[in-house]
Order: sequence, then C-alpha cells, then structure tokens
Amino acid sequence: MLLRHTPKEITERKALAVNPAKTCQPIGAMYAALGIHGCLPHSHGSQGCCAYHRSTLTRHYREPIMAATSSFTEGASVFGGQANLLQALLTMFTTYEPDIVAVHTTCLSETIGDDVNQIVKKAQKDGTIPDGKYVIHTPTPSYVGSHVTGYANMVKAMAVQMAEQTGTSNGKVNLIPGFVEPSDMAEIKRIAGMMGVESILFPDTSGIVNGPLTGKFNMYPKGGVSIEELKGTADSIGSIGLGAWAATDAVKALDTQFKVPGQVQDLPIGLLATDRFVDALRTMAGVSVPDSVTQERGQLLDVISDMQPHLYGKKVALAGDPDQLIPLVEFLVTIGMKPVHIVTGTPGKAFTKRIKEITAKFGDEINVKGPGDMFLMHQWIKNEPVDLLICNTYGKYIARDEDIPFVRHGFPILDRVGHSYFPSVGYSGGLRLLEKITGVLMDRKDRDSSEEAFELVE
Repeated sequence: MLLRHTPKEITERKALAVNPAKTCQPIGAMYAALGIHGCLPHSHGSQGCCAYHRSTLTRHYREPIMAATSSFTEGASVFGGQANLLQALLTMFTTYEPDIVAVHTTCLSETIGDDVNQIVKKAQKDGTIPDGKYVIHTPTPSYVGSHVTGYANMVKAMAVQMAEQTGTSNGKVNLIPGFVEPSDMAEIKRIAGMMGVESILFPDTSGIVNGPLTGKFNMYPKGGVSIEELKGTADSIGSIGLGAWAATDAVKALDTQFKVPGQVQDLPIGLLATDRFVDALRTMAGVSVPDSVTQERGQLLDVISDMQPHLYGKKVALAGDPDQLIPLVEFLVTIGMKPVHIVTGTPGKAFTKRIKEITAKFGDEINVKGPGDMFLMHQWIKNEPVDLLICNTYGKYIARDEDIPFVRHGFPILDRVGHSYFPSVGYSGGLRLLEKITGVLMDRKDRDSSEEAFELVE
C-alpha cells in the first residue's frame, strides 16, 4: 500500500497537495441547486466534468442525481459556449420541464471567459426561457475554493437572484444551512418547528436525495424549498446562517439588498453550538424554548455524563469542511476529548484562528492547517498517534494503515449508509455522534482486552 511509504519527516509544500481534504466547487453548487423544488442543475462546461460531479453525489447519497451539461467540444472551447448554453436551456425547458435551472460554471467556461449573465439575459430576451420559469447562475471554477465555496456561491445566487420584496413582513426566519446532509436540514427544520418558529430553509435537500423507494422515477421529488418561498426570503424578519464559509454570503446579500437583518452561527453540531442556535431562534422569533427541546438537551447531557470514562483524554485527528470541523472540535473538547490534528482543504485563515481559540487550553500541542491535505494528516499521526480518526471515507486508508478506530463524517462517504437519514446536528444529532464515537472506541477496547480484562459491562 502506497500509504506505507508516507514519510514521518514533514517537509513544507507550497505547490503540491496530496489527497486534498476537499473536492471542487461545482459539486457544492450542484448539491445546493438540488435543494430547490423543481430545479435542474446545469453544468456549463464539458460532459466529463458534469459526469464526475453527478457520480460523486450519486455514490455519496446512493440516489440518481439529475443534472444537465453544456457539453463543450473543441469548438466551444475556442469560440465560447454561448450557443451550447442557449441550446441547452431550450432543450431543458422543452424536454425536462423544470421550474428553474441553476447554472454553474466549470474551469473550462471560466478560463475562456464566458459571460453567463449575458447569455441568460439573451435567453430571456429571445423567449428561450418560458414565462413563469427561472434561471439562476453562479461562477464556480474548480481551480479556486472547494465544494464548500461552490455551495456558498449557489446559495448566494438563490438569495440575490430570486428574492423579491413586497414590503409586507411574512413573519418568518430564513435558515441558511451549510453543506450538510438532507437529514441535518430536516433536523434544523424540526427544531425550528418545535419552537413554533415559521421558517424558510434554503437550500433544502431533505426528501430529494434521501427520498423513499416507490417503484416510480420522479425527476423532481416533492422536497426542496419552493420558488415562492425563495421569493419570500426578502420579506422575512431575519436570517440565521449556519456555517460561516457556506452561509455568510447569502446572509449578507439579503441584508444589503433587502435590509433583512442576519447573523451567522456555527452549524449546530454538539451541545454548545446547538445551544447557540436555539438561543438565536428564540431571540429572533421572540419565542420561548419548549420543554421538548430542553428534554432532548438533557438526554444528550445524560449520555455525555455516562460515557465520560470512555472519552476523557482520548486524542482525536479530524479532517473535513471548516463549517463542520469548528463545532465538532468544540464538541469533542466539551466531552473531555483532545483534538490534536485538524485539517481542512478549504481555504480561509479564520479557520485556524477559531480552532486555536477552541483548543486554547491545550496550548501549542495542537496541529491545525487550512488548507491542508490528508498526506500531512497522515504524517502528523505518524509523529503523534491518536486514539480516533474522524473524517470522510478517504480516511479509511490512514485508519487501516495506522490501526486507528475510525468514524466516518463529512463528504463524501462512499462505503457506508445512514448519513443521509440520520442527522449529526442538534441535540439528537449529538447523541448519534456520541454513539458512533463511543461505539468504535469500546469496540477497540474489547478487541485489545486480554481474556481476564474482557468485561461484559463497561
């Protein structure tokens, strides 16, 4: 195995990433677009790009991901892709009948300089876009950012290009989740509903990429935020963005363009981050926290207390998206664990600063890098072994090579199921995370225990 040749000695690398802890912008944009009801994502570039992005999402969610492409050839690469996109829009609206098309660019269309805004305006002027149908668009070249920034760009496009202010408040709160599972989006809606808060969650992939098997193919499942709800985001009483990297741009756009006040919170992963989310809902909507929410919080606290002997002092390595890692690291510190190696592939200096603040009590013992890669993570682990690794499926090679208990979390997860059905956010999501973490740690203890130390009750 090639990983067995990963050197322990760390050399500074500036121009090379080995197994980066991220994927490209269009995947995030495509996923966000799926969160609009009746939407057909469109990749403005070559067929190969679209095929890769669709296949990655399909493998993660085990659902057929529908998306279209401008199908660039050599001619479009030289002379521009306007004709391709115009023809694609005509074909999509006449053949597949979406309510809205969400166009994202690729490396190729960005490099040759296609003006997608101008092309869409021409399509509207020529009548290519039927009355009552919509097209939104955003730039997402793969050579900058990551799937998280691509997601953020598409969500901002939803806010800027779809919101319409009527002057009459709808009394709702806009909830803008980061790049999370459809199960997480459903849980965020559930928490708001338990508190009696009317909300507009966008995007919303619940019911779309985790829908039931009915025996019938439905190109546009029932789920997703509706076009009318997107328009109504300009009349909401406020916005709460969940995840600074993925949600900040949309929150700011609604504030700047429509004077909808907003705030950005961490994703509600773990105890403290969920507390902050619940409090933000409470204050923005002017409601009180019901006993049902308090009870779920108490259940999480109960399990934390019960499992403390198995968690305290355990060293953890993590890789993933910054919006997920920040509250996840905070949760691990809260339950007595020690995150020692943290890597994200998404750029942003604020990530390192936040992680250092959360882990301040450990001083300089913490390794953190953003952007970094899985190769560096493996080197760190070789120099300082850990008790647990938390990251996406690509971490299984390091976990096997170094014989480390492994919890799959983040994107993509290609070799397990459940992530699209069981949330990791909220108090109930914290319970699931805790169950997974304690499960692998206790499995390891059982595996390594001598015969006389192999206990029935832990």
